[in-house]
Amino acid sequence: MTGEATERDAFAARSVEALRKTDRVAGDLDIRLEEIGMGRCRVAMTVREEMANGYGICHGGYIFTLADTAMAYACNGRNRTTLAQHAQISFISPGRVGEHLSATARELSAAGRNGLYDVEVRADDGRLVAAFRGATRAIDAAIDPALGDPPQG
Repeated sequence: MTGEATERDAFAARSVEALRKTDRVAGDLDIRLEEIGMGRCRVAMTVREEMANGYGICHGGYIFTLADTAMAYACNGRNRTTLAQHAQISFISPGRVGEHLSATARELSAAGRNGLYDVEVRADDGRLVAAFRGATRAIDAAIDPALGDPPQG
């Protein structure tokens, strides 16, 4: 986390860390958590050779997975199991082997059990690689029951 975390941001970080312990996909793809707060997140990965498609650029499925992971972490900071309901992605420019891609998610709305998130995937040079929008749905289960409820604010 960067900067001084608020109490809510610190709670979100604890909730997401509990989720990350069992997130095999992020681990296998070496998706790194760079920043986390309530309703926001930035994750990153380096495009590896085995992620390239037949055109020698990053397969869109990996870019989608990076964006989806950012959304997952952004929406699970309240210690309430929240899953993707649907998502769409627009690929803007290619991710290249060796490039460091980052996905920044921000919450547009969280009302009741429903959430809406925008995610931008960018390359190191600032180039927009993809724009992703996803909707989420919370279910009645805590990620880590020991954490309790998030602080109000």
